[in-house]
Amino acid sequence: MSAVTRAEVCVVACAEAWRGDGEILASPMGVIPRLGAELARHTFAPDLVLSDGEAYLMTGDTVEGWLPYRAVFGVVAAGTRHVMMGASQLDRYGNQNISCVGDWARPRSQLLGVRGAPGNTVNHPTSYWVPRHSPRVFVERVDMVCGVGYDRPGGRFHEIRVVVTNLAVLDFDTPGRAMRLRSVHPGVSVSDVVAATGFPLVATDGGVPETRLPTAAELALIRDRLDPDKRREREVP
Repeated sequence: MSAVTRAEVCVVACAEAWRGDGEILASPMGVIPRLGAELARHTFAPDLVLSDGEAYLMTGDTVEGWLPYRAVFGVVAAGTRHVMMGASQLDRYGNQNISCVGDWARPRSQLLGVRGAPGNTVNHPTSYWVPRHSPRVFVERVDMVCGVGYDRPGGRFHEIRVVVTNLAVLDFDTPGRAMRLRSVHPGVSVSDVVAATGFPLVATDGGVPETRLPTAAELALIRDRLDPDKRREREVP
């Protein structure tokens, strides 16, 4: 097979976010997170439940159940969901902003709004996907807290699992729950990630490893079955 692309490494990194979750609703937002969830289900996480984003539960193109929007709130409250959301801003403790940039009373830019981020982050595991890792996203302090980070009171199921970007995988597995650089993608240096982050990162003990490559079987699934049209390469060129 041809050389593994950065986008394919990101798909596998997103898939790993759901490893060990069992039978829960996976809610990936974005092309690469969706491919990651589908890859996980086809390989090491067969019990994951995936929706079409509207009302149906899906296996590939096959409808296997019905989950209307009103029923999602029960799943959220029960902690039986793991969402991978986007972020316009993230800080060192995992606070997320998708609402506005600048002062809340007079923002420079109006974004999506808070939406479901508070409920997601206090009720069940949440991960983030950032296709463009930069100091504009990884900031010392978010302009508005939408998703709740580790320096604020969380709910019973509060867990910020991982942050996957086009450069690296990050988590919060540190004594003070500050963001840690877990791995860098092949071809990326630690200094590349540090330069693209607006606050100091905690490094893993013993150095920072490379993010794992897809296996031959995973690569075949991604290329031949899950994404033959190469949508992944448009999200991470």
